[in-house]
Amino acid sequence: MFLLKKLFKMRDSSHGDAVKPFLDHLEDLRWTLMKMIVTLVTTMLGAFAFRKDIAAMLSKPLASVVGDIHSALITTSPVESVTMSFTLSFYTGIVVAFPILFYFLAEFILPALTLKEKRYVMPAVGVGFGLFLSGVVLCFLYVLPATLRWLHEDASAFARPSWTIREYYGFVTHLMIAVGLLCELPVVMLTLAAVGVISYDWMKGTRMYGYAGALVLAGIISPTPDIFMLVVFALPIAGLYEMSIWLVWLLERRAARRQAKAEQDPHEPID
Repeated sequence: MFLLKKLFKMRDSSHGDAVKPFLDHLEDLRWTLMKMIVTLVTTMLGAFAFRKDIAAMLSKPLASVVGDIHSALITTSPVESVTMSFTLSFYTGIVVAFPILFYFLAEFILPALTLKEKRYVMPAVGVGFGLFLSGVVLCFLYVLPATLRWLHEDASAFARPSWTIREYYGFVTHLMIAVGLLCELPVVMLTLAAVGVISYDWMKGTRMYGYAGALVLAGIISPTPDIFMLVVFALPIAGLYEMSIWLVWLLERRAARRQAKAEQDPHEPID
């Protein structure tokens, strides 16, 4: 409740002297959530209607490894195909609906942002979503085939690999979304630095906490709970965090040079 009151106060401050009652803010929030839920349910239902096509597309990385997927995928429950379809529809619906969901959320939150923050946030969202989709495609075309080939060959040394459709499609969707999210980390950090939320000195001083956070994030987005996948995801996250530190350093140096130039020439506008 405290966070809601703070957000509503920020929204009021962006409208000058116009102050909306607390219940009006809650009504705006309710309608925003309703629009987001309806959009998400609609995209999920649409994805469910094409679940067989989606499953056929996601089976291609495995087909490139084993040839006939029917020899590698099995089902151990009468309803496993249905639960797998709901899982695919859920993740596909989220990816498809993401731009619309963000638009509704931004429509509610943007009044609380300054003009400078809006100027940085909106382009960052577009770039971030583009990088997310690029990461998903990169994972589908290169990461998944190589990962599945290694896992299949490793399992073949002990037994004939047979994966259930729930395990396979769950692994594939988790891995693709996880790689997509990893590609967004530098954009998120640069945006936070551009609006003044974080700085190079702060990131450098909390580097070890960032690495610990990389382990936590890797545990959240990892498609399986084993230590191998934890390390596989933790190392790229830590590397991206380190890269973000130096990108923020470059951003601050550029801003400092621009400020120094503006002080020498007061008539030149600065961002």
